[in-house]
Amino acid sequence: MRDLDPLPDDGRDDGDTLHEECGVVGLWNVLDAAAVTALGLHALQHRGQEATGIVSYDGARFHSHRGMGLVGDNFGDAKVIGSLKGLHAVGHNRYATTGDTILRNVQPLYADFEFGGLAVAHNGNLTNAHSLRRTLVRRGCLFQSTTDSEVFIHLIAISLYSTVVDRLIDALKQVVGAYSLVTLSSTALMGARDPLGVRPLILGRVGSGWVLASETCALDIMGAEFVRDIEPGEIVVINDAGVHSVRPFGRAPERFCVFEYIYFARPDSVMEGMPVYEARKRIGTQLARESGVAADLIVPVPDSGVPAAMGYAAESGIPFEFGIIRNHYVGRTFIEPTEHIRNLGVKLKHSANRSMLEGKRVILVDDSIVRGTTSRKIVEMVRGAGAAEVHMRISSPPTTHSCFYGIDTPERGKLLAARHNPDEMAKLIGADSLAFISLDGLYRALGKEGGRNPEAPHYCDACFTGDYPVPLPDMADNTAKSPSLMVENA
Repeated sequence: MRDLDPLPDDGRDDGDTLHEECGVVGLWNVLDAAAVTALGLHALQHRGQEATGIVSYDGARFHSHRGMGLVGDNFGDAKVIGSLKGLHAVGHNRYATTGDTILRNVQPLYADFEFGGLAVAHNGNLTNAHSLRRTLVRRGCLFQSTTDSEVFIHLIAISLYSTVVDRLIDALKQVVGAYSLVTLSSTALMGARDPLGVRPLILGRVGSGWVLASETCALDIMGAEFVRDIEPGEIVVINDAGVHSVRPFGRAPERFCVFEYIYFARPDSVMEGMPVYEARKRIGTQLARESGVAADLIVPVPDSGVPAAMGYAAESGIPFEFGIIRNHYVGRTFIEPTEHIRNLGVKLKHSANRSMLEGKRVILVDDSIVRGTTSRKIVEMVRGAGAAEVHMRISSPPTTHSCFYGIDTPERGKLLAARHNPDEMAKLIGADSLAFISLDGLYRALGKEGGRNPEAPHYCDACFTGDYPVPLPDMADNTAKSPSLMVENA
C-alpha cells in the first residue's frame, strides 16, 4: 500500500460538507404574498444561508428587499414585510460557492425591460455561463453582479421576441446547465425547469392563488396544497387566467439529482413522488445489508445521518442511540481567534454522549465524506468518549467527482474518495472500518430494483460516477477562465 497523505487540518471544516446552492419561491394572487413568501423561504433555509431576498408586485409597482444572512434576520421586521406590497411575489435563498457574498449578488435580480419589470430567482448552475457572459459583454451588456443568474436578464433583454414568455423561451434555448427558475412580471409568474430535471421545482395551490417552490416543505408552512412537480423542460405560466404549460424542448431522459434524496432536501419533503424521509431510511436499510459489522450501537452523525441510521438499525437489529448531540445554535460566522480554539471547532457543532458511548462498539452513520476532515474529528471525538471500536458507514457512494450543476463541492483533487480507496480512507479518518452504499444499492433503495442501468441511469449521479449528463462547455473553454469573466453560481 502506498503512503497516505495526512488530511489537511486548518482547524475548520470549510469545504468538507456539501451545500445546496439556492431555494426559490413564487406566489401569484395570494393575500400578503411577501409574508407568505418569507414563510416559504424559512422552510427552505437549508438550501441557502448566505443571503435572502423578496420582490413583490402590487399591480402598479414592484417592491424589493434583499439582505445578507438568514430569512428571520431580514424579514422578521413587520415594517420590512409591510413595505413589500401586493398579491404577487418571488423569493430566493442563496448559498454562494465562490468569491464574496455581497449584496449585488443577492437574488431575486430585478430589471426594467421594454415590457416592464421582471424579477428572476434561480437555483442551479449554467455550464456555459462564462462563454455567454463574454458574448454579452462584447455586445455591450453591462453586468451588475458576478452570478451566472444575471445571464438570464441580459438574454431576455436582447431577445427580439415581443412577449415576456417568448423572450424567456428564447433565453432558455441559449443556456446549458441544470436550473430551476422562477420569474415575476407584471402579467405573470413563470417557472422553468431544465430539460433533464436535475434541479427540483413544484407547483402548489393556496386558496385561489398559486405557488412555485423548490420543495414541498415550503407548501406545508404556507398552508398550500401540492399539485404536481414541474416536469423537466417545462415552463409554467401563471396569470389571472390560470396555469398553462409550454414545453419548447421536447422530451429527454430524466436525470434528477440523486443527492436530493441523500442529503439536500428536507426530510419532510416529497421529491418526484417519493417521501425523502422514507427514501433515507431505505438507503440505510440497504447500507446495513451490504456492510454489516458486529457492534453495540448505531449512532447517527446529526442531523442528516438520522433517517439512514434508523433504517440501518432496523435492518441490523442493533440498537439506535443518539451518541452524538448537535448544537443547533452555532452560526457560520463564529469567531475562532486562536489555533487552540480552531482545533476544538467540531465540538462547537457536535458533542459526544459519553455515558452512551463508553466501552461500546459503535457504527457511525453519515451521509457523505467530502474532504474527510470532519469525519476524522467525529471519529476522534467518539473514541475520546471511550468507544471501544468506531466503524463508519456512509449512505452515499464515494464522492469522487465535483458537481457543476448547482452543488458546492471542492475541486476533484480535494475529494478524499478521488485519491484513496475505502480502506485507505478508514485509516486516514481513524476508523476501524469504513464502507459506503454501492451505486446499485442506492438505486435499489430508491425503487430501481435492477440497480443502475448504465445506458439509462435515471438519476444524475455524476458526483459518484463522473457521468455528467449535461454538457460542460465552459470546462473546455480556457478563455472563459479569464478573471474578468469569472462568475459565481446562483
